[in-house]
Amino acid sequence: MVDPAFLTEVKWNQDGLVPAIAQDAHSGRILMMAWMNAESLSLTVATKRAVYWSRSRQQLWPKGETSGHEQLVQEIRLDCDGDVIVLQVQQKGGIACHTGRESCFYRVLQEGRWETVEPVLKDPQQIYSETRRSPVDTESVLTQLTAVLEQRKTNAAPESSYVAQLHHKGLNKILEKLGEECVETLLAAKDAQTSGDNSHLIYETADLWFHSLVMLSHLGENAQAVLAELARRFDLSGLEEKAARQKS
Repeated sequence: MVDPAFLTEVKWNQDGLVPAIAQDAHSGRILMMAWMNAESLSLTVATKRAVYWSRSRQQLWPKGETSGHEQLVQEIRLDCDGDVIVLQVQQKGGIACHTGRESCFYRVLQEGRWETVEPVLKDPQQIYSETRRSPVDTESVLTQLTAVLEQRKTNAAPESSYVAQLHHKGLNKILEKLGEECVETLLAAKDAQTSGDNSHLIYETADLWFHSLVMLSHLGENAQAVLAELARRFDLSGLEEKAARQKS
């Protein structure tokens, strides 16, 4: 068990975040910069895999969760002012940037213009489509996620955990977020129909499922109850099930 006292030496900004720079442990190349909160830093320390905080999604972001390009952490450093973290990492796949490049810092200022000087190592569409086609142990993922949500609900402090914040603010706040995710998923579906690209739809659907699980957890239920209900319906046609529900 990692002593969380080390968190007190980090100078978090007003949003409870600190910038984190990922550096290739072998070459020294700067790969990317992202943000961490206390929870993501604690998880990074505990798992030895980089976990960041997504400001756009307002949730934890385990690096490589959608691309497969995880960062295995070999060392964590804090600067002299205590307000910047550097991760020495082994970059799986050799690609840190969502554009398919080794590093997010692939543009150089030349004669007043930003020039791209790094090649794309792999087409991003291929990276993310391959990840989606890979078999996923659904039950294992749900079991792990359920355990994490329960831990955040009962043991995490609201100032260090997004999930704990939602539980602290109550059901109405959770339902508000769930409603927002519903709308964003619907809009993403319309965009996907127009563009033919489903990547953003998958992203928003994951957010919708996540907040649905938070809602269930708040009311003392979990994903297993939903799976059991779906299993119960296997021997019923959709029309039969709907008719039976209306009668009851």
